[in-house]
Amino acid sequence: MSNVMIAFMLTAIAGLCTGIGSCIAFFAKRTNKKFLSFSLGFSAGVMVYVSMIEIFASAQHTLIGELGEKLGSWVTVISFFVGMFVIAIIDKLVPSEENPHEPKEVDFQLETKVERDKKKLHRMGVMTALAIGIHNFPEGLATFVSALQDPTLAIPIVVAIAIHNIPEGIAVSAPIYYATGSKATAFKYSFLSGLAEPIGALVGWLVLMPIMNDVVFGCIFAGVAGIMVFISFDELLPAAREYGEHHISIYGLILGMIVMAVSLLLFL
Repeated sequence: MSNVMIAFMLTAIAGLCTGIGSCIAFFAKRTNKKFLSFSLGFSAGVMVYVSMIEIFASAQHTLIGELGEKLGSWVTVISFFVGMFVIAIIDKLVPSEENPHEPKEVDFQLETKVERDKKKLHRMGVMTALAIGIHNFPEGLATFVSALQDPTLAIPIVVAIAIHNIPEGIAVSAPIYYATGSKATAFKYSFLSGLAEPIGALVGWLVLMPIMNDVVFGCIFAGVAGIMVFISFDELLPAAREYGEHHISIYGLILGMIVMAVSLLLFL
């Protein structure tokens, strides 16, 4: 088997571990709002921690190495906030009837609170899947490149990524499942967000490798960190507090950070 095929298979295994997270989210009853609140807080903890501790730091290290300490630090911070602005613009461009953050008049005879909550949760899950998918795309490219150079050395990286993709799968599937009641739909979105990693590997191999450099890679990573932090603060945490007690969402947030921290420490 060629190194290209081995690298692609390792990247696919790491990315598709989001499906394991989907299965974990299915253990709770759909009517258990405390679990939903905890899961959303957990998802926010996962995304905030990995963004600020791992992705941002990795982007900064790469950009400083290429551009020097001062310019590299500035480019990292600018890219981080550009990512926030991009996702904020996407949020605003969503039609108001589909965007739960936009004020609108509601005919309560046509749309109950339960139905509105389902729409809100569904949209939140889709946005989370989008953010994680964007994050997984360059991550898949990085995994592929390392596996292509030396498959043996890439295995610890693949295992670490696979472990921290499990809570990312929960982040996507929990709100989708509560909104639709469909385990298949929740699994599909989670699966697709993980599929971004092998797609990132494939696109990188076919298209991006000739033009990809450390500066572009660092800017993408920093922007992804901004996107994930924005979604955590704008959607996941407010919803977590809305569907459960304040302390439950905070406990979920802290546990999400702990799980992600351990997954990153395992293969230092």
